[in-house]
Amino acid sequence: MPHLFSAYTLKDVTLRNRIAMSPMTMYRSADGEMSDYHIMLMGSRAAGGFGLVFPEQLAITADGRTSAGCGGIWDDRHIEGLARVTSIVKDMGAVPAIQLGHTGRKGSVTKPWDGGAQLSPDHPHGWQVIGPSPLPYGGDLSEPVHALSRDEIKGVHRAYAEAARRAFEAGFEWLELHFAHGYLGAQFFSPIANKRADEYGGSLENRVRFHIEALDAVRAVWPERLPLTVRWGCDDLNHDGVQMEDTITALLLMKDHGLDLADLSLAFNTDDMHTRPFGDLAFMVERGTHVRREVGIPVGVSWNLGSPQVADGVVREGLTDLVLLGRPALSNPHWPVWAARELGHGDPFALMPQDWSWWLRGMRGHQDCIGWPATAIARREEAELS
Repeated sequence: MPHLFSAYTLKDVTLRNRIAMSPMTMYRSADGEMSDYHIMLMGSRAAGGFGLVFPEQLAITADGRTSAGCGGIWDDRHIEGLARVTSIVKDMGAVPAIQLGHTGRKGSVTKPWDGGAQLSPDHPHGWQVIGPSPLPYGGDLSEPVHALSRDEIKGVHRAYAEAARRAFEAGFEWLELHFAHGYLGAQFFSPIANKRADEYGGSLENRVRFHIEALDAVRAVWPERLPLTVRWGCDDLNHDGVQMEDTITALLLMKDHGLDLADLSLAFNTDDMHTRPFGDLAFMVERGTHVRREVGIPVGVSWNLGSPQVADGVVREGLTDLVLLGRPALSNPHWPVWAARELGHGDPFALMPQDWSWWLRGMRGHQDCIGWPATAIARREEAELS
């Protein structure tokens, strides 16, 4: 029976466990470049036992960033920094993954701790935002939106393909397209954001055309032996937006165009939501299981899976193939090792590089004095003895 720490193989890539570090925007880049900060962040999580490690979403064009401080892959000069990231991740025993995306009408903003307001195109750190239709998101994201022409859509697809080529040259072994969180891909699929009257709007088959053509463009340059996945916004939580039934149909169509796995999240094309489940444990798992059953492809899910018992349980029960962790990965670089100890794994330090595991296995002295908190199992046993 698969469990959180069992290996997972997709195409020619094998992960040492089912735990992935989610892409998280860090606002630490200058002109899209990876820096020592990113090498530290990704390398430490790989050393901490994660099986699959993503840097943040990388913009396929300069105007595809969330902010001027976000990472990118729109130029060959980005390859060197990205190759340093993939090198350290591999050296620490994990598989380096990359998420390609474009924020569309949600871009050109300040850092969230500076307010997150959208900047106008004439601001030194702003640009003209784009989308399928000239509809701003609203609220603090209310700058005018340029509606893409057919030729400009083709240009976006070429940018996806060029980014995928650079990703392969940089050494990534797992590629994901970001079609969730209200970014450009999610905008094209949602009736809330897409009001086009041409072949890219209207019917579901037209609204998913953008994604299928992006997949085709990427698959033409991305090796067949390596996984090609999407982060998919499966539900707008709004009666006028994307529904789960739409997601099933769209993913079935993309499956026929080389989609290997769906990483499920929400669509986030509006703040007007009929339900706000964000504090509920594992609330995406049910949707992921539905996709796994109806579409017949592997799935990964995130959102509130930072409890080891919950994360292990959803894998053991066959509800998901991968568990993606964001904030737990930030708060604890060694979350997989901690989780393994909490769950009574026979050799939790086996998840770490050999030199680290040697020191931690071969310690002399009290086991609670090496910097690891006592496990839940040890606490229960101690309580029973007392």
